[in-house]
Amino acid sequence: MIALLVVACEVAFWVLLAAGLALRYVARKPKLGAAVLLCEPLLEVVLLVVTAIDLKNGAEPDWKHGLAAVYIGFTVGLGHSTVKWVDARVAHRWFGGPPPVKPPKYGMARAAHEWRTAARWILAAVVALGLLQAAVWYVGPGGETGSLRMWQQKMGWVIGINLILAAGYTVFPKQAPKDTDKVAERERADRL
Repeated sequence: MIALLVVACEVAFWVLLAAGLALRYVARKPKLGAAVLLCEPLLEVVLLVVTAIDLKNGAEPDWKHGLAAVYIGFTVGLGHSTVKWVDARVAHRWFGGPPPVKPPKYGMARAAHEWRTAARWILAAVVALGLLQAAVWYVGPGGETGSLRMWQQKMGWVIGINLILAAGYTVFPKQAPKDTDKVAERERADRL
């Protein structure tokens, strides 16, 4: 049941996103569209409550409970940026909005962008780690928590990989080509 609820929450996330953007751009009701988009966190609350009830009713924690915690964490860490990303592209592609801002390609500006991206992923993993640890404490020492601990290890990997990637862009920043005038002209042409 928990795995199906995670899938249902993911589908509902995209349905609410599409409905919110349709209200914003097609129906020209931006406040109502924003209200629909603000309903998305309710999906995670429902998932959290159902998962807690399932564990309270004696279900053995397994990969599905861990997946629910990870899903909630990733929605907290990446949900807002995903909504902004989709919104910018929908506005540009179909409703005459400005082109989405492309991330910088070179130097410390790229490194700063990578650190911001890593921060979102790390926030997602930390939230998931916290929820997983809360589930471990909730189950108590007598319960089988191996699958929850497995998810915690995976979240540790997510944090480590993102730190390595962001640090790599900082220590070894990608240099702009020597012919920067042509590159700048090409980037301006790409934006138009």
